[in-house]
Amino acid sequence: MSGTVQQTQSPNPGSGEMFDQIAGRYDLLNRLMSMGIDQSWRRKTVAAMELPSDARVLDLATGTGDLALMIARLHPDASVVGSDPSTRMLEVGIEKVARGGLGDRVELQVGDAQALPYENDSFDGCCIAFGIRNVPNRRAALAEMARVTKPGGRVAVLELGEPSVGWLSPVARFHVRKVIPRLGGMLSGSREYQYLQESIAAFPAPEEFAEQMKASGLNVLEVKPLTFGACNLFVAEPEEAAV
Repeated sequence: MSGTVQQTQSPNPGSGEMFDQIAGRYDLLNRLMSMGIDQSWRRKTVAAMELPSDARVLDLATGTGDLALMIARLHPDASVVGSDPSTRMLEVGIEKVARGGLGDRVELQVGDAQALPYENDSFDGCCIAFGIRNVPNRRAALAEMARVTKPGGRVAVLELGEPSVGWLSPVARFHVRKVIPRLGGMLSGSREYQYLQESIAAFPAPEEFAEQMKASGLNVLEVKPLTFGACNLFVAEPEEAAV
């Protein structure tokens, strides 16, 4: 692929521009603030999609391409389209794709999850990691994910949450509410990570979000809390009426 971002949709002026400001340090901040656990969460997301060997996969809110690259590495015959509203994040992702020698199988595009430019049943699997809470119209994005995923294919949503599972959950909640915003602000010189904590707190409870998925044409197969509920993995497939 070329070294420039392919623009198929107008960038989201909210989350896209915000993440442009922290793109250069985004990966480092994620590793430090999650203590490296975010990569394990991504691996679980890839496994949950149960992709065929030659799958075509759509990764929404791809950011710097971590999940898209992981899919390509774990499935050597798969092709991945990564879409995100932040041009700068995608530019960082393109550099990572090139370094990994995966330009023939990973394509990154500017796009809006609420209005995808792809035909019905275009992908064997569709995923979004740490991005659905930033989408203004979540139900529209979920309906789009259901629309572009083939019958029998899986949709996986990985999203941060307020830790609530296990006796260590109060410690994990303190980390999310206090440590992440302060550490993010110190390392990035930015206030975007205060937004991170606020957006996590405002995100629906897992049961409520699962109902939103169902209302958007998705049959929810599993809701799996990860790391005391600091993250939740939602696995679904398109309902027959939605394809």
